[in-house]
Amino acid sequence: MQLRRTTLTIGAICVAGTLASLTAWWSAVAIEKRSAQAVSTRLLREGVTWASVESDGLQVHLIGTAPNEAARFRAVNLAGSVVQSSRIRDQLEVMAVRAIEAPRFSLEILRNDDGISLIGLVPGKEVDEALIKDITDLAKDAPVSDMLESADYTPPEGWEAALKFGLAALKILPRSKISISAERVEITAISESADAKHKLESDLARIAPDGLAIDIDISAPRPVLTPFTLRFVMDEAGARFDACSADTERARSRILAAGTNAGIEGQSDCTIGLGVPTPRWADAAIAGIKAVETLGGGTITFSDADVTLIGSVETSQSDFDRTAGDLQAQLPPVFSLQASLPPKPSDHTSGPSQFTALLSEEGQVQLRGRLTDELLRTAADSFAKSQFGASRVYSATRLDEELPDGWPVRVLAGLESLAVLHHGSLLVQADKVEITGVTGKPEGRARISQILSDKLGQGQTFGINVTYDEQYDPLAALPTPEECAADLNAVMAREKISFAPGSAEIEGPASGIVESLAEILAGCPPLEMEISGHTDSQGSEGGNRALSQARAEAVLTALQGRRLNVAGFVAKGYGEDNPIADNATEDGREANRRIEFKLLSEPEPVAPPSPVALAEAALAEQTEDAVEETYVEEDDLGSGDGEMVDPDAEFTFEPTDEQWPRPKPKP
Repeated sequence: MQLRRTTLTIGAICVAGTLASLTAWWSAVAIEKRSAQAVSTRLLREGVTWASVESDGLQVHLIGTAPNEAARFRAVNLAGSVVQSSRIRDQLEVMAVRAIEAPRFSLEILRNDDGISLIGLVPGKEVDEALIKDITDLAKDAPVSDMLESADYTPPEGWEAALKFGLAALKILPRSKISISAERVEITAISESADAKHKLESDLARIAPDGLAIDIDISAPRPVLTPFTLRFVMDEAGARFDACSADTERARSRILAAGTNAGIEGQSDCTIGLGVPTPRWADAAIAGIKAVETLGGGTITFSDADVTLIGSVETSQSDFDRTAGDLQAQLPPVFSLQASLPPKPSDHTSGPSQFTALLSEEGQVQLRGRLTDELLRTAADSFAKSQFGASRVYSATRLDEELPDGWPVRVLAGLESLAVLHHGSLLVQADKVEITGVTGKPEGRARISQILSDKLGQGQTFGINVTYDEQYDPLAALPTPEECAADLNAVMAREKISFAPGSAEIEGPASGIVESLAEILAGCPPLEMEISGHTDSQGSEGGNRALSQARAEAVLTALQGRRLNVAGFVAKGYGEDNPIADNATEDGREANRRIEFKLLSEPEPVAPPSPVALAEAALAEQTEDAVEETYVEEDDLGSGDGEMVDPDAEFTFEPTDEQWPRPKPKP
């Protein structure tokens, strides 16, 4: 009995122990789950999605890869805010730190009359002293503001070539901003004239390295015209502008329309510039042109506010006086008019006193004729040598103290005008100065008019018989983009680039054709051009397109390998889509297998303004500018012979329906 009680007691104790152990185990499991769940919830609530939580007894394990050390430390702290820190086991890893990438290097250079400024980040332990020295030498006495910083990295690919080109551009651009990076050079500059702009763009294109993207923006501001000159001539050779200046596009259109109505044939030009003496310049110019037209011949010259009207020898004095009076009444008050008829031809046989200068095509100058004194002889000789070269001037002049007043001014102004020509002659007489010859400057005749009207003064007679010849113009030799494209396609029309059958490999004999293309492109400005590849219709459409694309790219690669600036070129394959011949014949298929060059930014052709368009523009502007019409007091309209002059007569072009179609009236 006693033994039984003992056995039951022991059994009860074992059952109680087992139950206690089970209870403790379940309690530990519950604590583990609650701890892991609580830590996971807190981490997810704070945006930590890269870490997972596992529990092992009372221990909480954090597992995962932190993006950086700070993120790891934050995750551990968040877990410690939920459970005791002693229970946390940090098994987090940190992502390996990547190599620090090099910064973007750039250099911006600003240059003007006040000096040069440098700003940017360049590669190297220190800023290159040679770079600063080169720019300082270029600035001469002007200050150089150095705000460059450096970073100790290897220069990126293309940096050295871009920097070299940027410095070369800086040397020829006195007013510019040049931004340099390894991939691109951006240039913004100001030139003195349109001709200078064209030359700068050509020079920059010639020295640009291969593969470097270049943006060039060179502006040519309106020139300051001194004096502001307009000269309209009507003689046996026809009507023409020896010089034409305007202050606005509207004024230019009105003046050209008046010239066309007065008899000018073909295209004329008028320079838009600064320095106009009055906003009513166009009104005065139109009135002067109409005065010459009324006379049937003569010359009207505007030099700033000085106006000189000279009739023809055949003009009667009464007609001239009436026309000059009308013109005087219509000119704005700022203008001063001097009108005269040329002297009648003399009957005496002895020739007038004269001075001549002959400029040969080789640049040799001969001075002959009469000068007033030794001082003028020395001045003329020195001036000629300064203009044409000391070794090219031959002087054989005589002295004559009886020459008319103003002779020295006429001689020196004539020599200055002669220097505008490539070859020609100067004739100075008592009543006139004549310049005859050929110039290589498109604005040469206008420049001579400016010189003579300014130096001779108001009322003086001079004649200009000067023509422009493109062969003497150094800038005209540069081809236009359209001419370059035509030359390239002319080569392709004569010879074809041959490829291996079914391949994009250029065959050996075709290398001569590629060289011919390279020679043309070497003399062209930067172009945006497409190299088009074409095939015949044999084979699949997709295969032909791929083959033509590969062949066009092969030509582009061949040109690039000859160190040409082809940054604006693209290659495109059209396959069999654009045949130029019948694919049913062998000759047709041969013609369809070709490479073509096409300008991507080819400007639309602009026809010169027609007389009708110019006349309509003038009429339309008069309608718009009705509030600006000139009102003349009735007492001032007397023409000298009892007739009254319509105040609008000199400013309104009234063509007949047979001459020009009339514009539609404006509402």
